[in-house]
Amino acid sequence: MTSQAAPGQACPAHQGRTPLHGPGFAADPAATYRALREHGPVAPVELAPGVPANLVVGYAAALDVLRNPSAFPRDPRRWQAKMPPDCPVLPMMMYRPNCLFSDGAAHARLRAVVTDSLARVDPNALRAQVEQTADLLISRFARKGEADLLGEYAQLLPLMMYNHLYGCPPQLGDRLVSAMRSVFDMVDPERANGELTQCMLELVALKRQRPGQDMPSWMMAHPARLTDEELIHQLVLLMGAGTEPEQNLIANGIRLLLADDRFAGDLSGGSLPVEEALDEVLWTDPPMANYSASYPVEDTDFAGVRLPAAEPVVISFAAANNDPVLAGQQRSGNRAHLAWSAGAHSCPAQQPARLMASVAMEKILDALPDMRLAVPADQLVWRPGPFHRALTALPVRFTPVAVPVQPDESPGETRWNVQPTPSSSTSPVATSTPSPQPSPHGGRQRWWSSLARLLRGR
Repeated sequence: MTSQAAPGQACPAHQGRTPLHGPGFAADPAATYRALREHGPVAPVELAPGVPANLVVGYAAALDVLRNPSAFPRDPRRWQAKMPPDCPVLPMMMYRPNCLFSDGAAHARLRAVVTDSLARVDPNALRAQVEQTADLLISRFARKGEADLLGEYAQLLPLMMYNHLYGCPPQLGDRLVSAMRSVFDMVDPERANGELTQCMLELVALKRQRPGQDMPSWMMAHPARLTDEELIHQLVLLMGAGTEPEQNLIANGIRLLLADDRFAGDLSGGSLPVEEALDEVLWTDPPMANYSASYPVEDTDFAGVRLPAAEPVVISFAAANNDPVLAGQQRSGNRAHLAWSAGAHSCPAQQPARLMASVAMEKILDALPDMRLAVPADQLVWRPGPFHRALTALPVRFTPVAVPVQPDESPGETRWNVQPTPSSSTSPVATSTPSPQPSPHGGRQRWWSSLARLLRGR
């Protein structure tokens, strides 16, 4: 029988590297980070069996890496060439021609497409759509008096929002959801990555034929003139960054509000400190705990460690945010955390992401004011994996209520944009064609209906 190392301890089978995979790490990553700090600001880890990396656990060291792309570039192809095609972390780390895996002029060009298209999303329209989607989801379980807020709420809301922002047909949205989750969970990664790519190919082909008021159409018409391959990978990046981490932010924020006496006391008094809870989660339990890999051009001495060329240097946002040198800092209202990364590759969608999370949390607390955890907080189970901080379920109980629901809109029919041009960084050009006239309401399927099958255990 193979011996198991205690949480936070390296096992001889991992050649002195601390594993960031398995249930032990998922249950108590903080213990692992404490043990890793004994190595200094950079420590040797194993992302998956046989996949070595160096993890940056110090706040200052993380900023040094993130702000120095010339020494720590993002292109993983030299490392990737040494990995087997079934490597479980490959779908999350492999090269794609998008702004996450590029630097310099190529990065600036690709990132402009993302930021300019995001700038066309009216935050007031976004808030209204999140509120409507939240009401719809809450209405499905509000009369039951109990729910799994992960599977029935936090998971579905961002997926439904992205299907809406992408103008994505329901059946295609189902497949995108399944493939994206398999990529994050490292389940059959080769197949999941292939299915994800195929779904995006179909979506791009659809939008080439029928552009609308949606993110893919705006990105197609951007002056940067993306190729179809580039477009597909920008869309994969946006959806990956905006769904799985967003669900974790919502779920982890609700868990904190319900489990932590500092917040639960305020809830019972009628105050909803959602923004404070979000700040706390982004500091202490960011939804993407470890990511933003870079690959030194050559063997490099950094923070007292020899970093091999082309071997992943991964940033631990969770460990860096909780660096003991930051102890005592006020977290509420303090946005100096690294949950959105930093430097040239900082998250371009952090404002809409925070808006969606805060609205989702406000709506559920307003609708179910006596909501409480159905199990003790220390019995909640966390999904294994080196990258995310994600619950397997968030069971709650509450007094049954009825929640009214407003009529829906199908994907692509909302006029997200209110500006004639994406932003001041692009010249006035035609960015999309008018949306086609919608079919009569009775003749179309509601845009969320296929996702509802997830609620029924598909």
